[in-house]
Amino acid sequence: MILYSYGDGFHLALQVAFRQVGQDLVLMFGGQTSTQAGGERAGRRIRLERSDVDSIRESVPMAAAISPEMMMGGMTVVRGYRTETMMVRAANPSYGRIRNQTIASGRWMEPEDELQKQRVAVLGGMAAHKLFGEIPPEGEEISINGLRFTVIGVLKTKTQIANYNTPDNDCAFIPFETASLFRDLKYPDDIVWMPANPVFREQTVKQVRETLARLHNFGPTDERAVKIFVFNESMRLVDTMGIALRLLLSFIGTLTLAIGGVGLANIMLVSVTQRTREIGVLKSIGATRRAILAQFLLEAMAIVTGGGAIGVAVGWALTSLLGTLPLLGPLFHDSSGAGDIHLQISMFAVLTSTLMLETVGLIAGLLPAIKAARLDPIEALRYE
Repeated sequence: MILYSYGDGFHLALQVAFRQVGQDLVLMFGGQTSTQAGGERAGRRIRLERSDVDSIRESVPMAAAISPEMMMGGMTVVRGYRTETMMVRAANPSYGRIRNQTIASGRWMEPEDELQKQRVAVLGGMAAHKLFGEIPPEGEEISINGLRFTVIGVLKTKTQIANYNTPDNDCAFIPFETASLFRDLKYPDDIVWMPANPVFREQTVKQVRETLARLHNFGPTDERAVKIFVFNESMRLVDTMGIALRLLLSFIGTLTLAIGGVGLANIMLVSVTQRTREIGVLKSIGATRRAILAQFLLEAMAIVTGGGAIGVAVGWALTSLLGTLPLLGPLFHDSSGAGDIHLQISMFAVLTSTLMLETVGLIAGLLPAIKAARLDPIEALRYE
């Protein structure tokens, strides 16, 4: 039961950590055409443009939120005497919803910050700690490549295991329009978006690709022209890892029960030997082989059931006592417990463990019971 609980908790922790990268994130990069279309040659480079964002927003209503993203690595961020080199990401306010950003203190970027090209920044949890230590960063000023920015918020630390670049915890985030102070915004590094409903994800991806094909003059079925990564499809890998771990733990648990079954078989064999005369008496007064077989088999099952009930109680108590085991929390300095293993006994674990236990008990008790049923009554009565 504890092994089952650990496997379920580990799988759930991986799922939570993977989903931290985004609510239902779809990521798009420019690529290279692989077919001829519209009189254009194959092998032509396709670069996503900031205008594509508005076109998709207007043409694909099932895209719930969309944002361009500029990733500016190696930026020098200074606060007082502390200097850090970090990734600065520029994006629209809707980026926070897409990327599952949760504010620990302060606020996220707003449309007014974008329109007015405000010099404001939101810091990831680790970035804020490196620059400010235990000092609240909200309202304080930092310098990004020599330009002053005001910190308006700090993100909650994310225990994410899926990244497409530097983890969010180590980044600073600024409005997309403000990034024009550092780079030309015509060609963003990528575009991120999320569907309005996961049920229509594939249909939305198809419509987005068709829209980009029309704008950039490539075939709508050319998947190499624009690379679209649907992060939720990678959840299959996480699920496969979780299932593999649970199968391994189930195998270990089965071996453990099998070892216990060997001990039970030895106990029952000794019992048959010690009660040989009793078996002889029972057979002499008319007990059938089936009755003797049933008696010893039921005794074995009673022992197993009693031991199983004690095991369920102890397993439940230990699981409740342990509660949570650290996994990703210490790695990301996250004390919320979101990325840790939460032990919880499920009814499925109880029923499965009980079924396995009873099966092992049945097999272990069968051989001694058959031996007892086959004893010759005369020889049994003579046994000393």
